[in-house]
Amino acid sequence: MSDYPEKTCSVDRLVRNKKSIKASLEGVKTQQRRDGVYAYPGETFMLDGQEFIISSLTRESLADMDDASAQAEGYPDLASYRDLILKMHPGMEWDKESLVWVHHYAKQSA
Repeated sequence: MSDYPEKTCSVDRLVRNKKSIKASLEGVKTQQRRDGVYAYPGETFMLDGQEFIISSLTRESLADMDDASAQAEGYPDLASYRDLILKMHPGMEWDKESLVWVHHYAKQSA
């Protein structure tokens, strides 16, 4: 994993809230943005008995996001995603230059 920094958290904390878990299980949510690295490509994690695999890990700015990115996060559009993130993190500003790690993942087939 030399191309990536050390993890800042464990993979089991990547997708935590009930709506995100449900959207992941339905195949609607396929990405999770975090300030740090929670998992490396090839690593797996479980959600309600279903195994998921990290397919890639990329570094992007918030300016790189568009409606398709927000939909991959399980939201209808970028405005909805941004509004929820700001509501979840009081005092945070939406700085388009902020960098995040994008964890791309998919449900493992049986």
